[in-house]
Amino acid sequence: MKVSYHGHSVVKIHTTGKTIIIDPFITGNGKTDLKAEDEKVDVILLSHGHNDHVGDTVSLAKQNDALVVAPFELATYLSWQGVRVHPMHIGGSHTFDFGTVKLTQAFHGSSYTVEETKEIIYTGMPAGILFKADGKTIYHAGDTALFSDMKVIGERNQIDLAFLPIGDNFTMGPEDASVAASWIGAKMVIPMHYNTFPVISQDPNSFVRLLAEGVGKVLQAGESVEL
Repeated sequence: MKVSYHGHSVVKIHTTGKTIIIDPFITGNGKTDLKAEDEKVDVILLSHGHNDHVGDTVSLAKQNDALVVAPFELATYLSWQGVRVHPMHIGGSHTFDFGTVKLTQAFHGSSYTVEETKEIIYTGMPAGILFKADGKTIYHAGDTALFSDMKVIGERNQIDLAFLPIGDNFTMGPEDASVAASWIGAKMVIPMHYNTFPVISQDPNSFVRLLAEGVGKVLQAGESVEL
């Protein structure tokens, strides 16, 4: 399995015959290496409804006939935009032909903002994502604060790779994220959701130094790891 990072919270997973993208904020993301019109994806996984996570979901789904897996209210809203969806909710899991998805808690908000009409659309609860395929487990925490049930996530799952937000202000900062890393016990932790905007500026290498030796790894946009 190949897993690549593409700035902000954008992650791509290449399993046998399938390409999955998580939170595809591409257009307007100054930290990504991707171009939305060039992306070929089979599945889109969404953690919550904020614009910097939904991103290019509708156009990507339509141009690829990709399945969108998201929390129920967000999935319903996106289905009204004409895309193919599979709704889920926190604590639920489902096994697809590309792997198993389970949604976890995340402490954050979830809404989609329509600037033109000054409208904020509620999109349900935010979530983290546990993805299992090819004998590996990936945890994408979404946007979240530190919360004690991360210990339970770590106890109940053998996590090979975790993506944790470190930007502070809207999510955990580096110190809280380092505690989260110790609680979930992932073999490898990659920081995300930082430096996209001035208010979430962070040094990812400083975060890595807070972790147990050999656990943290900084990926630049477009870089990948093999599991």
